[in-house]
Amino acid sequence: MGESRTELLAWLNDLLQINYTKVEQCGTGGAYCQIMDSIFGDVPMARVKMNAKHEYEFIANFKILQNAFRQHKVEKPIPVEKLVKCKMQDNLEFLQWAKRFWDTNYGGQGYDPVARRRGVPTDTPATIAPLAPSRGSGGNLHAGGSRAGGRTPVTGHRSGSTQPNEAVQALQAQLRDMNIHLEGLEKERDFYFAKLRDIEILVQQQLEVLQAEEKDDPVLRDIQKILYSTEVCQFFI
Repeated sequence: MGESRTELLAWLNDLLQINYTKVEQCGTGGAYCQIMDSIFGDVPMARVKMNAKHEYEFIANFKILQNAFRQHKVEKPIPVEKLVKCKMQDNLEFLQWAKRFWDTNYGGQGYDPVARRRGVPTDTPATIAPLAPSRGSGGNLHAGGSRAGGRTPVTGHRSGSTQPNEAVQALQAQLRDMNIHLEGLEKERDFYFAKLRDIEILVQQQLEVLQAEEKDDPVLRDIQKILYSTEVCQFFI
């Protein structure tokens, strides 16, 4: 039978020198990456975002984990779509597996988790808040007010009271539309960020292969410069 949540968190916090309070926080992917690094010692922890806050950052961490599994021939499917939702049961099951895998494969060598992270802070990540309630947050303004179809005052028709209600309802409708639009923009941003992250990892892996062979590829170097550039117009002039 697998360890309890309390036992797993105590082991994880001790191994990685972090301060997780919930198993759900493992859904960022950072802790799973470093568990594997403690075993194999070659996970590129400099590219792992231990203080990731957004789902697209979680997915990028799991890409690194998948590459580590592939490199070391770890035959374990990673249910990324479930884990990044930061649900307790999914992450508990995967963390239990990770602990069993660590017990079997860790060689007892010394491991300095802070040094491997290069001192990068590991702010305790928050679990993902579903986007849908954010649209409803505008609905909290209804408290003590009326619903969309209930604009008729209880006591007669006083023009001074109905007009402000209609103005508030119009603003609430506008706010809901803006939240829906914002959610769409965030999803689009995350989609393209994930694509760029895939390209970045692919380019980095290919450059590492070429470097091992003492070769180079100017085109890949240019692509990498574009990905890492902070100058908006540098490559478009």
